[in-house]
Amino acid sequence: MSRVVIGMDPHKRSATIEVIDQHENVLAQGRYGTDTDGYAQMLAAGRRFPDRTWAVEGCAGIGRHIAQRLVADGETVLDVPPKLSSRVRVFDTGQGRKTDPVDAHSVAVAGLRSPGLRQVRLDDATVALRLLVDRRDELGHARTETVSRIHQLLLEIVPGGAKKFLTRGQASYLLRTAPQPVGIVAETRHRLARELIDELTTIDDKIRAADKQLRDLVAAAGSTLTGLNDIGPSGAARLLGDIGDIDRFRTPGHFASWNGTAPLDASSGDQKRHRLSRAGNRRINRVLHIMAIVQLRHDTPGRAYYRRRLAEGKTTMEAIRALKRHLSDVVYKRMLHDNQQARTSEAAGPAGQPGTTLQSRRPAQSRQPALRTSHTLNPPPISLEHSPLQPLDLEGRHVRAADQALVAIVVRPEAAAGLIPAEAGTTSGLSLLRGYRACV
Repeated sequence: MSRVVIGMDPHKRSATIEVIDQHENVLAQGRYGTDTDGYAQMLAAGRRFPDRTWAVEGCAGIGRHIAQRLVADGETVLDVPPKLSSRVRVFDTGQGRKTDPVDAHSVAVAGLRSPGLRQVRLDDATVALRLLVDRRDELGHARTETVSRIHQLLLEIVPGGAKKFLTRGQASYLLRTAPQPVGIVAETRHRLARELIDELTTIDDKIRAADKQLRDLVAAAGSTLTGLNDIGPSGAARLLGDIGDIDRFRTPGHFASWNGTAPLDASSGDQKRHRLSRAGNRRINRVLHIMAIVQLRHDTPGRAYYRRRLAEGKTTMEAIRALKRHLSDVVYKRMLHDNQQARTSEAAGPAGQPGTTLQSRRPAQSRQPALRTSHTLNPPPISLEHSPLQPLDLEGRHVRAADQALVAIVVRPEAAAGLIPAEAGTTSGLSLLRGYRACV
């Protein structure tokens, strides 16, 4: 009895597969297109082996499109991380040369020998959340770029230019009250400014629509993340969309290592120390950072935790990192609780009137699916082919709470502990805030 693993090196227009048994004997190889006909031929070639498991490289990236098609056709698919397959290739006896057949062999061996690989499942509502929150971020970047271009034009049109935080209405008013253009250059500037203001109006409308969709989807998911201090629908959507099934993390430590809030051990000899981790999902790390900074502005458990760390002798940044690590555990426990509540509601049946959740209604499956064994001994090789009132800064401009808190941390760290008034933020601090956003 032998078990069969089909390793796949996917590309946009083609996919190379290799079939191996439990002794790593090559049973078949082939290269197929990813169009309808090519995919049908590849699927038929794989189904010649009744007991099979597909191992696809990068199911969260380039391999997503073909992995989802296989799962939809009832196939069992394992996600092989590219880093894992590259290690197998380097330590192979074939001198580590990188070709499509060699990559397919490395993926197959990794799928056969590596326990705990993630089983791919059909896209669910978490994918919709991730798509929407990505779109919301893109709209935010587009708005910032458009406002910057309006600023540049208004500097030439209006004496003294415009203030930094500019709304559509303010930009339109400044353009209407500006001196009449004289000459083709001034007329061109006015025309371009009007076009950019119209684009800004469209972007603002799309942002409001995206925010409403996020609020509705998070509410429909039954998540209680928005009940935590200082986390809104956008942050909750990012957590739900990027994390997916929280049960794939065995402990809070595994989750913290994945999102980059767990410090890295940098000990050497008798010196024991840890350093900041730059690894992990930086988008989730950013959500936790904003959550931590905003909590420092209010009387919250996070602020009390931060002050306890300061009392222990931690520096400001060390205390903030410790708070982010603590909030990672809080989010982990809350999402686990939501999953348990969803399973309880589903187990209650129709009488329990379970609500809409992000959890699958199929029975829970093990993380490492058993590779079935074939009834054919050594088959011969086959040739195949919410939003509160916003505070004002010293110049009367609206500033989000998260921005205001981060300014206080960057410019005056002691403001985070409530030792000085909240108005400690300055324009230079806002510049550093934009620099941090670009980094994370």
